[in-house]
Amino acid sequence: MNLLSSERRNLLKVAGLAALLAASPVFAQSTPSITGAQPMQLTQEWDKVFPQSNKVDHRKVTFKNRYGITLAADLYQPKNARGKLAAIAISGPFGAVKEQSSGLYAQTMAERGFVTLAFDASYTGESSGEPRNVASPDINTEDFSAAVDFLGLQDNVDRERIGIIGICGWGGMALNAAAVDNRVKAVVASTMYDMTRVMSKGYNDSVTLEQRSQALEQLSRQRWLDAEKGTPTYGPPMNELKGGEAQFLVDYHEYYKTPRGFHPRAVNSNGSWTVTNPLSFMNMPLLTYIKEISPRPVLFIHGEKAHSRYFSETAYAAAAQPKELLIIPGASHIDLYDRVDIIPFDKLTTFFQQNLAAK
Repeated sequence: MNLLSSERRNLLKVAGLAALLAASPVFAQSTPSITGAQPMQLTQEWDKVFPQSNKVDHRKVTFKNRYGITLAADLYQPKNARGKLAAIAISGPFGAVKEQSSGLYAQTMAERGFVTLAFDASYTGESSGEPRNVASPDINTEDFSAAVDFLGLQDNVDRERIGIIGICGWGGMALNAAAVDNRVKAVVASTMYDMTRVMSKGYNDSVTLEQRSQALEQLSRQRWLDAEKGTPTYGPPMNELKGGEAQFLVDYHEYYKTPRGFHPRAVNSNGSWTVTNPLSFMNMPLLTYIKEISPRPVLFIHGEKAHSRYFSETAYAAAAQPKELLIIPGASHIDLYDRVDIIPFDKLTTFFQQNLAAK
């Protein structure tokens, strides 16, 4: 198989396996400008890709995870709320920022009575961590637990009534966090990816052992190159089209590269991952312990026409009760990023009201 074919290159890029190509001198590029340490400065003006609601109070906050990385987040609270409230931590999609889909979910759920927190993952957006634009199944799982820490310390939050929502690649992170952190009382995975599965096996588990071995060889050699120059190498810019791409790649471009969802701090809109980004994902299956979320409830939401639907279906099959899989008729993968007429917010509200109810 010609790994330098246009179709293969674009497919792997979205999965995070751009390293297969970026390790080649043809595609590798050094991007020192995004690796330099900079003081943490949070943008205070409203710079979301969705309009601000007059039904909630909003403020920027920071908190540290267990590894000492400072995470930046948006805290949303219902106006004039009284007493201790249930809370929800939200993140995703993979390579997005809190000003995009997760913030929309957070603001909408705050309108419906929850304290919500949309946060940037470690090493991305306004959160700290060097080098920039790297991900980790372990550290990003910890990011969710750190968000639970923060919410549970708020005076108006009942720490026994905290749930989480993971969108796209953060669906898998949310499920992994719920499996290890019993403080999470209910979890939703919306239009989910299992990033460890897609990075190690490709879409629909199509990567052969020979291809995987070749990828690991290239990634290993890339480490020498990075070690020699002391900075990571970055892959090609994300979600750029050259023609002939599969529809789901066109859809990603439509969200991340147009006014619909473009944000300058998002990796998927305005950057690229490190070439070696897949390394920590390739040998660490996120959903190994998904059954241990039980007896806490899991809700999977996916679009009927999403290319990624199989991730939710197989995760649902592996999870223990109580669990539910909600398929949205006619919806694509990215429809559940921002289409408020399609995202089942009534279902989300009912799910969390029931499962985060005061005892």
